[in-house]
Amino acid sequence: MINLIDYGFIPTMTKEDTSFIPARITAVHKERYEIACEYGITYAKPKTSIYYGRGNETFPTTGDFVLIQYNNSGDSLITKTLERKSFFSRRDPTPGRGEQAVAANFDYVFIMASLNMDLNVKRIERYLTLSWQSGGIPIIILTKADLGEDFPEQVRAIEKIAAGTAVYAISTKTGYGLSGLSAYLKPRKTMVLLGSSGVGKSSLVNALARKEIMTVNSIREDDSKGRHTTTHRQLIMLNSGVMIIDTPGMRELGMWDVSVGLGEAFGDVERFLGRCKFYDCKHNNEPGCAIKSVLVKGELPQERWDSYLKLKKEAKFSDDKAGYIREKIEWHKSIARCSKQRKKNGDSMGRMGR
Repeated sequence: MINLIDYGFIPTMTKEDTSFIPARITAVHKERYEIACEYGITYAKPKTSIYYGRGNETFPTTGDFVLIQYNNSGDSLITKTLERKSFFSRRDPTPGRGEQAVAANFDYVFIMASLNMDLNVKRIERYLTLSWQSGGIPIIILTKADLGEDFPEQVRAIEKIAAGTAVYAISTKTGYGLSGLSAYLKPRKTMVLLGSSGVGKSSLVNALARKEIMTVNSIREDDSKGRHTTTHRQLIMLNSGVMIIDTPGMRELGMWDVSVGLGEAFGDVERFLGRCKFYDCKHNNEPGCAIKSVLVKGELPQERWDSYLKLKKEAKFSDDKAGYIREKIEWHKSIARCSKQRKKNGDSMGRMGR
């Protein structure tokens, strides 16, 4: 038996709907979901008429709370995805698929990067933008602090582009810095681990669990890049009551909706916007351009401005693409509805003819 409250469930999430059983998605295996509910850990599938029919129900992802029709002799049926308090997504790396859900209903986003030659500041900027957008609180964790003595300088470099975000250097090998994470590791709290392959997500899970529950692969020595260990997103309940959503390494991190996240991640940039002489300033060669002025004075680093413009342009492209995809989906749905109605009308006429 499982008390779903230990999994972060709040009874008011179901509002007046008490006809179905609440559950939490703990892993996603294509169209089959592992869930935790009052009957224990079991499996479920989306109810076809609700998720694949005319309904607009959101497909669940790891961390989601859902309602189910429980089946004690097979897969239960998921009937509703409950409202999310946080949600991390990215542009699906597969062309034409739009948005890809990563995790839901977490309190903290642990953005993980390795303190080696593969440390990428611009990639962390991307993670920060999407993390602030998600509704969770981003925490930057720089792993493998035991690999070099110059990591304090690397930490300072990350702190410069992550104002308002806590940055920790740790080593799961020596235990260095792990105590600093204790403020976030509370029962019924959920954190999602994000980062490239080989940065140490599985090692961190093992260190926090104080036992080896995840397989660990080493990074390649020739380019400091990692190999995939986690193959699917899964929610892990530690003995301490802390929940961790482990995710596969992400090679690509395309922008999706970052209308809020971009401003949070680039507050040092956006504070200069709106100060130009002309409201429609393009920040090129216009007189009285506040952006050009702070770039010349060094008050705003050129690389930060370039990163901001790049991510904003990418996000605009994603917004346009999302609109196109929504229109295409609605068009296909309307065609399907018309076809179904014509078939129904044809059957009715046939019966009348008989």
